[in-house]
Amino acid sequence: MAFNHLPAGVHDALVPLSVTPVTDSVPMANNHRPDRPPAEPGSRPEPGAVLHRLAAGPSRAARITHTEHLPPRAGRHAVWPERIRPEVVAAVRAAGIEHPWAHQARAAEHALDGDSVVVATGTASGKSLAYLVPVLSTLLDGSEAPNGRGATALYLAPTKALAADQCRSVKELSQPLGTSVRAAVYDGDTPFEEREWIRQYGTYVLTNPDMLHRGILPSHPRWSSFLKALKYVVVDECHTYRGVFGSHVAQVLRRLRRLCARYGASPVFLLASATAAEPAVAARRLTGLPVVEVADDASPRGELVFALWEPPLTELEGEKGAPVRRTATAEAADLLTDLTVQGMRSITFVRSRRGAELISVIAQERLAEVDRSLAGRVAAYRGGYLPEERRALERALHSGELLGLAATNALELGLDISGLDAVVIAGYPGTRASLWQQAGRAGRSGQGALAVLVARDDPLDTFLVHHPEALFDQPVETTVLDPDNPYVLAPHLCAAAAELPLTEEDLPLFGPACEELLPQLEAAKLLRRRTRAWHWTRRERAADLTDIRGEGGRPVQVVEAGTGRLLGTVDAGAAHTTVHEGAVHLHQGRTYLVRSLDLEDSVALVEQATPTYSTVARDTTAISVLETDTEIPWGDGRLCYGSVEVTNQVVSFLRRRLITGEVLGETKLDLPPRTLRTRAVWWTVTEDQLDAARINPEILGGALHAAEHASIGMLPLFATCDRWDIGGVSVPLHPDTLLPTVFVYDGHPGGAGFAERAFHTARAWLTATQEAIASCECDAGCPSCIQSPKCGNGNDPLHKRGAVRLLTELLRGA
Repeated sequence: MAFNHLPAGVHDALVPLSVTPVTDSVPMANNHRPDRPPAEPGSRPEPGAVLHRLAAGPSRAARITHTEHLPPRAGRHAVWPERIRPEVVAAVRAAGIEHPWAHQARAAEHALDGDSVVVATGTASGKSLAYLVPVLSTLLDGSEAPNGRGATALYLAPTKALAADQCRSVKELSQPLGTSVRAAVYDGDTPFEEREWIRQYGTYVLTNPDMLHRGILPSHPRWSSFLKALKYVVVDECHTYRGVFGSHVAQVLRRLRRLCARYGASPVFLLASATAAEPAVAARRLTGLPVVEVADDASPRGELVFALWEPPLTELEGEKGAPVRRTATAEAADLLTDLTVQGMRSITFVRSRRGAELISVIAQERLAEVDRSLAGRVAAYRGGYLPEERRALERALHSGELLGLAATNALELGLDISGLDAVVIAGYPGTRASLWQQAGRAGRSGQGALAVLVARDDPLDTFLVHHPEALFDQPVETTVLDPDNPYVLAPHLCAAAAELPLTEEDLPLFGPACEELLPQLEAAKLLRRRTRAWHWTRRERAADLTDIRGEGGRPVQVVEAGTGRLLGTVDAGAAHTTVHEGAVHLHQGRTYLVRSLDLEDSVALVEQATPTYSTVARDTTAISVLETDTEIPWGDGRLCYGSVEVTNQVVSFLRRRLITGEVLGETKLDLPPRTLRTRAVWWTVTEDQLDAARINPEILGGALHAAEHASIGMLPLFATCDRWDIGGVSVPLHPDTLLPTVFVYDGHPGGAGFAERAFHTARAWLTATQEAIASCECDAGCPSCIQSPKCGNGNDPLHKRGAVRLLTELLRGA
């Protein structure tokens, strides 16, 4: 029997909607908006005092495992390059900024020199101004051209909300410049009557990679005058373009560069990133161009108090009698409640859409007991909401009507929400880069701020709150993406050929894998070669061959059965596990039961209900080795990397009592299996190694299964991934290796680079895994070490001590 741990089809935590920071959109005078004066000195409590109040009482004080104090930092000013138009400098001064920070001036200098540049500095360091000033100056120069439209610029954000918020900021800043800068958002929410005007007259067009892929590039003849005059392409929050999504965006940018060259343009790319390791390397892989790095952050920073918080053990027992900690969701809801009562403006980041809804509901109920008026000042914010719901929440945030928000990483990139006092992070967000991005949402006007990381009952979270050096003494991760992934590249070659016939001269732009893929696309009758070019042969749109977010198809619409009202959407990849028949679905604090799921029409019908339970899907997974790319001996065992095929099927769901998690029953489901060809790392052990580790056949399955769970939980510390990006399977005797084998695989077609990273860091990764299991205080295994919340086998069997001995023996030969 194989034991599996799937990458959640729950991709709602991966690429939800987002919003932008004030100082990152248009930082005002170091750094306050003129319409939002800073608080009077002393009117905000010090972050240490806020934490002291949160930790009041002996039981709460014991939950803080570590407190890190990051001291304030003074800023370093510079002057704008002389080539910046004086009108632009005057507009920036009118907005309250007398002098730029040194990194802003340096980035602007590179942009004017025609160098593509990535600004990789901390949250609230004014990255947006670094690219906006040279862009606005160039647009102003172009507006004086005697013929034609003048210069244009394209802005790309990972989400609609970020583009919309940036557009507001650009319009504010450029108002003194008159009509020479015509900024407009062009995305799926743009009314059709406005789109033609934007194509003809817009000079600063703000969009997202999805619209560029599906809307702008396939219609490039209608955008010809814009593309011909394109001087700059701004790629904001470029650290979010990682994994499969980043690989797709890399190919979309290559298609854009190819069309620009066709119209005689060669735009400069200006990228903004949160602090990242090797940002120039990642930016070069993303754009395909040499990129200059500006990473010396010269902006000031207020004091940040960062607390690591471990929820207490409860009297409850979980699966197999394991001790159960209070959930990070419940703990974060308490903290959000307390902060709101204190009048602190705060955000609680949570991993899942359901978690955001739950925290909001719990906080509202508890606030109503204190003061009914406070309950309405807390809300949830996540992807899947309708546009009008998102806009209403964004307006409430801007106005200060909302004091507290429970959000998915939809708000990690951030709306203009300066002046936050505290950030609560319910569960490690998967990477140190995301952790610092989320923590940086508070204290954005230079004042002190509080950040609290609340650990989930999870191997990685438990490890981190007891090993603070892994967070505070380590650099952020390198961004992982693979533009040469054939599952990514093939549909973009088709899309490029549909835009303009693809010639041999184009192939170096798209990478070395083209030569092998083109004959396959010809054989599949997707492309046809005529003379020296490949042509798209189908009637349908080539851009529809792929979803660049890697979400696996059309989103499933969640519809209220009685009224026909559209409540929201769920990613296609998540549908089998989250909106199957009988599933409990939360939306804006209301609970619904799924009556039916129609996969053909992508519709889930729901009805409002008040069940006393939650639902968890169970599944089975089989894995086969297609090709071993590389392998190295680890003693008698082997560490391998290559291509695999994973077949998964959701077979049932459990109903669990809400408070205790007690299983109330299991219901069978009849859903089709899904197949995934991807990349994996795997390791094998021999009979001799099992004997040395004292692993007998009775405990072998549990030892392998426990090691698999814990290694998946620890991998995000070594690869830029989320544990939901990856899956695993453990088999006491695998038919392809003929040995006990543990697989960890990328949860995306063709792979996402995470398994490859795991292969190259395997010694450190599996050593940390062994240490995390061995140091856990439980007797037989718990969610903090070897139990997984998404195990398709219900965490059975597991053998904690066997896993420790097995990994110890494996690493002896590493």
